[in-house]
Amino acid sequence: MKMSLQEITEAGYPEFSGRPGVAVLEFGAVWCPPCKVLLPILEELSQEYGETVSIAKVDADESPELASQFGIMGLPTVIVFKDGQPVDKLVGLRPKGVYQTIIERYREGNI
Repeated sequence: MKMSLQEITEAGYPEFSGRPGVAVLEFGAVWCPPCKVLLPILEELSQEYGETVSIAKVDADESPELASQFGIMGLPTVIVFKDGQPVDKLVGLRPKGVYQTIIERYREGNI
């Protein structure tokens, strides 16, 4: 069963950011090759963590105000939230294990 990551826009961001626990938001664009590589990794993480971690994506071209709000300068950029607050930011493509390590750090509360 292939799930698709939830896509967040400016309108949907307040609901996404208001969720308790750990959330991951990826800023990318359809023309960005590293973003295309990252999406299947985030899909896997989304399936592995299920309901315990919210993972979504933002098209930086379609939501420029949201990208600007987080100072997005390069794509992809992944922002990790804990209880609605941004706690970590990764710019560029990283191996899956890097994302897992950061998610685990905040899930366990070892900030």
